[in-house]
Amino acid sequence: MTARLSYLCMLLALLVCLSSASAQTPPVRVLFETSLGAITIEVDAARAPVTAANFLRYVDAGFYNGGIFHRTVRLSNQPNNKVKIEVIQAGADPARARSGFPPIPLERTNKTGLAHTDGCVSMARDTPDTATSDFFICIGDQPALDFGGARNPDGQGFGAFGRVVKGMDVVRKIQAAPADAQKLTPPVKIISAKRL
Repeated sequence: MTARLSYLCMLLALLVCLSSASAQTPPVRVLFETSLGAITIEVDAARAPVTAANFLRYVDAGFYNGGIFHRTVRLSNQPNNKVKIEVIQAGADPARARSGFPPIPLERTNKTGLAHTDGCVSMARDTPDTATSDFFICIGDQPALDFGGARNPDGQGFGAFGRVVKGMDVVRKIQAAPADAQKLTPPVKIISAKRL
């Protein structure tokens, strides 16, 4: 019995050490160079592991090099939406977008503990479990995009996975760029996206 207790204590100590080591792992940062300036995103792989891994595989495979910020959502360009939001949306290089990875399951904000606050980065989707390469950045707090929020009729929210740590001025420039309804005209080019 003593040997078994000793083994359990050793196992518990190992788990604590592993947990502590993973908590000290520095967060992953990704630098997006755009035609309007640089944006640095910090990816939260600890709380949104599936969504973060999906985003990073697109980064690592070079899908965002030559990509575009193609959509701006402002309070003034949502005439048919009762619940208004403010975001900009980007995607992979249009020439490569169809050769991307399969959609991922939705990591809901009530499970991850993340929220769509100012600078939050989240995966775009249609129905739940359809997110691929498109992502958006929140301008201001957008609780309607969290789980239970009213922006989507399904109430499932979107998959938040990171935040802008540098370059919110560039995000706001993109949001204010010329647009036809919500379509940026011309789109803002992503020159490169890489891990720091």
